[in-house]
Amino acid sequence: MSTRQPRAPRGPLVRHGGLALSLLCAFGLVTADEGSGSGQPPADDPSAFTDQPKKAGDTRKILQGLAPTNQGAFELEGGKVGDRERVLEENALPPGQQTLFNIPTNGRPSPLYNAQPFSQQMLLFEAFGLEPLDPAAPPPSAPFPQPSLGAAPEQDPSDIFRSGPSGADLDAFLGEPGLFPFPSQYANVVDANPWNPLVKGFLKRTVLGPAEGRPPGMGWSHQRWNEFYPQQSIKTVQAGARTNGGVRDGYQRHGYGRGEFAPGGLYYNTAGLPGTEGTTAGIQVRFHPNMPVQDHNSVWTFDGTLPPKLLMVRYGQPLLFRHYNGLPIDPAANHGFGLHTITTHEHNGHTPAESDGYTNAFYFPGQFYDYRWPIQLAGYDSINTTASDPRAAFPCDAGEMLWVNDESPGMRPCQNGRIQIRGDWRETMSTHWFHDHMLDFTAQNVYKGNAAMMNYYSAVDRGNEALEDGINLRFPSGSAASWGNRDYDVNLMVADKAWDQQGQLWFNPFNTDGFLGDQILTNWLYKPWFNVRARSYRFRILNGSVSRYLKLALVRQVKGTGGELKGPKGANYSYARVPFHMIANDGNIMEHAVPFDGTLDLDHDGNLKDHFGILPSQGIAERYDIVVNFGKHGIRPGDKLYFVNLLEHDTGQGSKKAIDLADVLSEKYKPVLRQTSQGLTWDKGDPGVGRFLELRVQAYSGQDLAMNPADYEPAKPGKAAGKVMIPLSIHPDDPADQQLLSQARHRRFEFGRSNGTDEAPWTIRTDEIPLVNNARGFSMDPRRIASAPQLATGATPAGYAGAGTLEIWKIATGGGWSHPVHVHFEEGIILSRGGKPPPEWEKWARKDVYRIGREEDSLKEVEFAIRIREFAGTYMEHCHNTQHEDTSMLLRWDAEHPGQVQLMPTPLPTWDGVKYVKSVALPTFRDGDGMGPQGTANLED
Repeated sequence: MSTRQPRAPRGPLVRHGGLALSLLCAFGLVTADEGSGSGQPPADDPSAFTDQPKKAGDTRKILQGLAPTNQGAFELEGGKVGDRERVLEENALPPGQQTLFNIPTNGRPSPLYNAQPFSQQMLLFEAFGLEPLDPAAPPPSAPFPQPSLGAAPEQDPSDIFRSGPSGADLDAFLGEPGLFPFPSQYANVVDANPWNPLVKGFLKRTVLGPAEGRPPGMGWSHQRWNEFYPQQSIKTVQAGARTNGGVRDGYQRHGYGRGEFAPGGLYYNTAGLPGTEGTTAGIQVRFHPNMPVQDHNSVWTFDGTLPPKLLMVRYGQPLLFRHYNGLPIDPAANHGFGLHTITTHEHNGHTPAESDGYTNAFYFPGQFYDYRWPIQLAGYDSINTTASDPRAAFPCDAGEMLWVNDESPGMRPCQNGRIQIRGDWRETMSTHWFHDHMLDFTAQNVYKGNAAMMNYYSAVDRGNEALEDGINLRFPSGSAASWGNRDYDVNLMVADKAWDQQGQLWFNPFNTDGFLGDQILTNWLYKPWFNVRARSYRFRILNGSVSRYLKLALVRQVKGTGGELKGPKGANYSYARVPFHMIANDGNIMEHAVPFDGTLDLDHDGNLKDHFGILPSQGIAERYDIVVNFGKHGIRPGDKLYFVNLLEHDTGQGSKKAIDLADVLSEKYKPVLRQTSQGLTWDKGDPGVGRFLELRVQAYSGQDLAMNPADYEPAKPGKAAGKVMIPLSIHPDDPADQQLLSQARHRRFEFGRSNGTDEAPWTIRTDEIPLVNNARGFSMDPRRIASAPQLATGATPAGYAGAGTLEIWKIATGGGWSHPVHVHFEEGIILSRGGKPPPEWEKWARKDVYRIGREEDSLKEVEFAIRIREFAGTYMEHCHNTQHEDTSMLLRWDAEHPGQVQLMPTPLPTWDGVKYVKSVALPTFRDGDGMGPQGTANLED
């Protein structure tokens, strides 16, 4: 029997999405102008900018000996000063007990509890759902709940400081409509953290923490608040693992009543178990039904539940994402890894800095942080500012009236299934994710469950394959709803994990090279199966690992031994590779759909077949969207297909080598468990290599209306290029673009190990700054600004046309390491990789993760063009091997206001609120490595 709580249908909530804003405008409370919060704070503001210190060029001396900026997160019982070691001391395998085994990293093999591969149904992502932001909503009857004692594994039965709110209290809170206190442009420092009385009991001192953890003052207020006033909202709680109560059932767009989510559809039963028909209620946090339920301090997820969460947004509709911290008050209540302070990064939204999840803008248990994500196209201030381009638009339902800020701001009716907006349609994004970014603890917190995916919907990518208007690309999705169908559009989060001998999630935070788990999970499940129809599908694949690169192949199992690739010895089956197309890279739809079918030399090495049915290596945080047709290529209902990982690792340095697909499928390469004097260990290979997801093909009686990606392929020998999906805004071989690039500022970042410590070995050298005491690079300090591009303009009115700030960044590494480097806020177009043209899957793409190093399809350096537009503030650049990031391979860069002279100060969060300290900057932070084709270094202090 379902226990889900009834909610208002999704349609009406969206239909009135602009109501709250229009009412506010009518009463003069909000205007659709530039708004405040987009300039420099006045001198009496707590976030006021400051001058550079004297001798500012020597930042090492200035910062030497200062306390860590995240020290406030470690405060222990009785107010004692804690540290990283104290937080990690309850690890199941402290350093003295760790093995010499490589996988899992210095740990023991994860026990499987007799769980058989492909014996459980894969969970699809559960949508958060959105509500209109309504200032008239009454205060909730269920305020944010405090921790309480309760039965394990969902709560602590004896120590309230190591526990969290009960599942029933969380569901009651999440089930209440509206937000209270109501959000505002400035951080809410008036209301108190409701957990203050409990925190006082833990720290044994008075605590003055405010309700919101966002830093105070104009510098961290929501930029252009009025202009991008949030029309929709959502609240979620980061909480310990608990049973899903079905509180979000009514928010699903399909409503468990249409398409494949309706009764009789493939996905009506959410977990494939009795009682989960049309609901997620009852789903527990466990990797397989045979395995233990996860403890509330082992796994921390959004809402504290599985399935993993998905945020579905539409361009042009700003969103208020209220994220509550419901984690334990005691920072050591974590099963030995993870920290209870968090900060949320929307990777890689075109988002103002105050809502980007800066690593030192973290907040504490009991607090919330209001992230306002504008969901606007980049180029809003400079391209298509009159909203006249029909390709720059968001999808809508017939009869909808929604707010648009164009030449005449106001409510706009839905016409032809879309409403037009400002900005550059070539900057349309599609597949994102958001995750924690806590200083020194990103790897641990993300691994522990602080990660969700995010689909952007637009006129170009509307999630309705039936609508053919010359703009919609008609990717596989379904057609029951006007937009946002997920019948044949599937999010996959692939990540390696490990668990201890009690079956609880385990992580080794003590190895600074990187962490490798011994089991590959898909959407948090151990080797699941998943039903697909005999038609085309879109898979949005995220590498959500800490340090493991992936190289994925797709194969079909063939009865008998006549397939292209042999099965295991004695088996009466073989395999055939399955072709597919890549349509998006790092969440950005490509100019051309790249075929992985053996017809094109994708990496220009003379071999057409090396990527037949096999994706390139996929770095941590990279997203690859592919289209697979299960109704072609000899595939029939009843067939089984498999996603297979081919990349072998033995350290966090990077992958060791790609294993031949034939050797994996024949089990010539097959890791086994071996008994040693230290216990069981993996032998004869990496257990992360092999099949990890089974697809079971079911008959399809409908009509597949999705686009044919072959129509959009790039040029092949003797064949002209096909149609364009979304063109790049810069083509390196175009003379006009070459002229623009010749005038750009250059910056260089070298990722390596130089003058680091054992605890923080990783460094980044910026702009060829000269050696100082044999130290080439800098370890991360949030007070240090490495680079500061300045916006070309401030906010602009409708009718303005310009170009924004164009720069060329080069990212390099000199060692034998692999680094997937992520630049926040803006995407780049790769100009060259090691001085050579990029491979086809990067040639036609916009990227936000750039692989450098020893991977087979990487080189030591990559150069890309990047524009900085619309928003200012503090952002980051870092290695997304998050163990590298957490041990100092991270830098701060600021997008400055036009003509800015002083520096943004650095926030220092504590239980009592956020204070500010002065920032310092490297000598080249504004000049970079010079201007022009190659750049000329300016290294004067």
